[in-house]
Amino acid sequence: MRHLLVATALIALTPGLAPAQTAAKVDVRTVGAATLENVPPIAPELTTAVARYQQSRSASVADWLPDGSLLIATRFGTTVQLHRVQAPGMARTQITFAAEPIAGGRAIPQSDRIAFSRDTGGDEWFQIYTMGPDGNPLQLTEAGTRNDGLTVSKDGRRIFWSQAIKGSGDRNILSADPTDPASRALVYKATGAMTPSDVSDDGKTLLMTLGVSNREQKLFTLDIASGALTEIAKGTPANLSGAKFIRGGRALLAVSNRGSDVQRLVEIDVATGRMTPIAPGLAWDVEDFELSDDGRVLAYVINEDGYSKVVVRDFVTRRALPQPAFIKGVVSALRLSPDGRKLAVSIASAAGPGDVYGWDVGGGTLARWTQSEIGPIDRARLPEPKLVRFASFDKLSVPAFVYRPKSAARGAKTPVLISIHGGPEGQARPGWSPTIASFVDTLGATVIVPNVRGSDGYGTKYLNLDNAEKREDSVRDIGALLDWIATQPDLDASRIAVIGGSYGGYMSLAAMTKYSDRLAGGVDLFGIGDWVTFLENTEAYRRDNRRAEYGDERTAKMKAVFAKISPRANVAGITKPMLIEQGVNDPRVPMRESKQMVDALRARGVPVSYLLFADEGHGWRKKPNQDLSLQVEMAFLRGVLGTTPAK
Repeated sequence: MRHLLVATALIALTPGLAPAQTAAKVDVRTVGAATLENVPPIAPELTTAVARYQQSRSASVADWLPDGSLLIATRFGTTVQLHRVQAPGMARTQITFAAEPIAGGRAIPQSDRIAFSRDTGGDEWFQIYTMGPDGNPLQLTEAGTRNDGLTVSKDGRRIFWSQAIKGSGDRNILSADPTDPASRALVYKATGAMTPSDVSDDGKTLLMTLGVSNREQKLFTLDIASGALTEIAKGTPANLSGAKFIRGGRALLAVSNRGSDVQRLVEIDVATGRMTPIAPGLAWDVEDFELSDDGRVLAYVINEDGYSKVVVRDFVTRRALPQPAFIKGVVSALRLSPDGRKLAVSIASAAGPGDVYGWDVGGGTLARWTQSEIGPIDRARLPEPKLVRFASFDKLSVPAFVYRPKSAARGAKTPVLISIHGGPEGQARPGWSPTIASFVDTLGATVIVPNVRGSDGYGTKYLNLDNAEKREDSVRDIGALLDWIATQPDLDASRIAVIGGSYGGYMSLAAMTKYSDRLAGGVDLFGIGDWVTFLENTEAYRRDNRRAEYGDERTAKMKAVFAKISPRANVAGITKPMLIEQGVNDPRVPMRESKQMVDALRARGVPVSYLLFADEGHGWRKKPNQDLSLQVEMAFLRGVLGTTPAK
């Protein structure tokens, strides 16, 4: 089988393959819900090696339950479900049993019910459910619509949410009694992507967030009885995220970069819009916060060069409180108990999967609530991320995390896999990634994960360096990374591949169009092949948001830019093998984006493998699909990089 893989790779790397030859040799087979076209056979030893890294599971806090136990999200079977943990170190008791993964969960105040959402096959048309002790989910939302922004009144008697319908970029704001779907009622018809952020203590006013783009939001109050909408905190376009009422509705807490290059935690006076930083002088972004129900205890997370730092303060007296010392890693969620006495934090590191820890705010003690399994992995082999910076074409300093195999001899040249995050406002961070660990160990490759311009976490100026017509500057950052790799004595510049998903998939495609002579191959997961067709066909509820970031294809200027930079228009530049993966139900980057790239590459005789999941959308959320995807990627990358399995 190993010889067959090598032979397949050699055929794939043979130059000048005629289009007719490629078209005649499309091999199609199915595995579960997946269709595989021209996918190399997967050697048994490769399947075994990859499987070791697919057995880990993580735990993430969803909410505190009324009895002091925790509601957490974790996976026992094939999908993530909600579980209850009664106390630190106790068993996880599963309480939802859906075939589809659960997307978020929360306790409904002053009741024994919880609320959560899930979609179907990754289509992201989420439905909201509530559930009581009987374990029977009750669907509150209308089938065929997308529902998010779940907000619950303080007395637990009403929930509010935002509803999107097919073909419209606007939203309906709805409300219901969490025990009665028949009580569902329209509260407000909003223009644009507006969602509830909070509800006042008396239940009469909704705090609303209008998402203009991923970089700009506006805040409003909505008088529920009259329908009067009033904008607050007017000013220059800025991020205004996570907003919550404080001080009896007279003020807000939010994260904003208005007047600053970094995201700050700010207090906003509702009447005047005056904005006061809570912790002025920070050099890094605040990315999340929690305030206890009594307004006394404030916890927030700072993103320091990709690593998370948790700060806990007395918000009333501003006196110092004991500070938690979590592991060095990345926080994905934090929840204060209603009385403010305990802080639950989900955190993961490159050394292990995510777990939930509890911090006693007053006593200053830390307890580990979950102990997630890492699987049959030798922890000593796990790569440690090293943060480096390289200079791009315009001297911009670009950060990247480098994961080198511990088994590699000092000075030995390893092949390289460049992994590019999605977004583009995302950020590659040093959390738990069994995929990266598997690439490093199984391929024996150094994985480099850059945060090219446009990435979050490095300030507003850096974030905006790739907007609209500057889009290709981020691709040129990859060219500069290739230059940097060529100067490193322990990296093999003749064996480099690139991989990315979503916007990272576009980056992989674009890098292949520009740098095929320096790359051995590329992997594109549900990436953008043509900017115009992408913007025309991404779901209507998110289209204006994406136009604000990428540019408006309806204008002559941007249409000309897109015609110049789209991978589909530059497909002639791709001369090395590619693997393309796609979910049939993807609402963000529709399937046609991948299919047109597959067809264009095959028409030119370029070897391309295609993996299509019928039961997934924008990313793989079912474990069997995750397993197959990684196996296929590993087989493909081993072929183009010429590596052998780890011993």
